[in-house]
Amino acid sequence: MIKLFDLTLQINGFPMREAKAELQKILAIPEEEYGRFIEKQKMEIVHFHLNNNPFYKELVGENSLKNWSDLPILTKENLQKPLNERLSMGYTSKNSYVNKTSGSSGHPFIFVKDKFCHALTWASYMYRFGWYGIDFNSSYQARFYGIPLDFIGNKKERFKDFLSHRYRFSIFNLSDEVLESFLKDFKSKKFDYINGYTSSIVLFAKFLQQKNIILKEICPTLKVCMVTSEMLFEEDKLLLEKQFGIPIVNEYGASELDLIAFQNPGSQWQVNSETLFLEILDENNQTVPNGISGRVVITSLYNKAHPFIRYDIGDIGVLDEKSTLKKPILKQLIGRTNDVAILPSGKKSPGLTFYYVTKSIIEDDENVKEFIIKQTKTDTFEVEYVSETELTLAQINKIEEAITLYLEPNLYFTFSRKITLERSIRGKLKQFTSFLLCN
Repeated sequence: MIKLFDLTLQINGFPMREAKAELQKILAIPEEEYGRFIEKQKMEIVHFHLNNNPFYKELVGENSLKNWSDLPILTKENLQKPLNERLSMGYTSKNSYVNKTSGSSGHPFIFVKDKFCHALTWASYMYRFGWYGIDFNSSYQARFYGIPLDFIGNKKERFKDFLSHRYRFSIFNLSDEVLESFLKDFKSKKFDYINGYTSSIVLFAKFLQQKNIILKEICPTLKVCMVTSEMLFEEDKLLLEKQFGIPIVNEYGASELDLIAFQNPGSQWQVNSETLFLEILDENNQTVPNGISGRVVITSLYNKAHPFIRYDIGDIGVLDEKSTLKKPILKQLIGRTNDVAILPSGKKSPGLTFYYVTKSIIEDDENVKEFIIKQTKTDTFEVEYVSETELTLAQINKIEEAITLYLEPNLYFTFSRKITLERSIRGKLKQFTSFLLCN
């Protein structure tokens, strides 16, 4: 059988055979030698960029570097400058992989990877999807993602889907009529797995729940579902497992880096320690002990075209106490550092706390399909939701009581029912936004 997926990448200049061989060599390194491997890769990538990347050399400055912790933290704000000012010598947009981040953090930017680094990214994805019997060259993917709406962009994406053996469900309109058409596709096509944005896949599961349908029963070829890009709450995971009848796998990645963490068959969120080095830092840029929350800061160990060294990805997370250098385990991903609600008392609270507390009440009767929360003033929040019927006064009171209990009193909420919710260009749903931090 022709390995069309591999072949397409190879034709585009991504050395897949070499990348897969390199990944296997890394995986074979025993635990007791892994620390030496990580230190060697860290030093090599830093010295490469200090010698070949004027942007990074200027960022680091003239200070002599005695410790890893002396290196500056790279932020998305640092990257808000033209790409040609950030490229390493010898690399151009013509001989590298170039793409753009989604901008969900509020700081979109164009990034670049050298072709070997990007091939390693794909090798990493293929290896981990293989844990669940998924082969990118032969397994058929049901893809819940956005798609460009302009004619040329749309056709290019559809052609890429064909080469990648996947069928795309456009998620910009998720009305019952559209979800009904999704269901027909699952009845007629032999999908092996589902992959896509958490919120749209959860919405499809709620639609199946209303119809009392188990997806595996009408599409017996389905093996697994991988969700990505948005928070997966435990109740939603249970709903997906029940309505799909297959394992649900949580994926955490960043387009400018790689796959960051992937749920292994033992239900641990295993960090990619082969191509990335992940740190959890406090507000003084010091490493926190495992089990303590902090900022997720990542180093790309192989990207020579562009430095991502001690790069603050904008998330807050916790490493498990059982983590090792070879097998770090992400215990918890708390949310984005910019998704913080600042309350009248001066208290700061992760925006997802509001979302989670509201969610636990608002979805009790299965009336509300999805919702978002916007903070417009320190004491004022807007809840926009899609539902069959308006929220009752009793439900609204219950939400306000819960928020008072978990956070603080005298916060004001307005509730507005919508036909659809606003999604990003790529189809992501931002569950909480504070407009206090956007100004």
